Amino acid sequence: MPLGRMLVTLGIVLIVAGVLVTFAGHLPFRLGRLPGDIRIHGRNSSFYFPITTCIVLSALLSLAMWILRR
Repeated sequence: MPLGRMLVTLGIVLIVAGVLVTFAGHLPFRLGRLPGDIRIHGRNSSFYFPITTCIVLSALLSLAMWILRR
């Protein structure tokens, strides 16, 4: 029984991820380019760390896991 529930959950997560990737261009914001993401461009190098995007995704995944555990 737990294996079946895990497979169903994984399937739902994959479907949601696929829909998000498909319609990501139509969203009013772009993940990875949110205010607070760190971008440093030098002459010969660049550094990028999407800290705000990581926080938003972490909060959404935590909420989804909390809902699925109920």
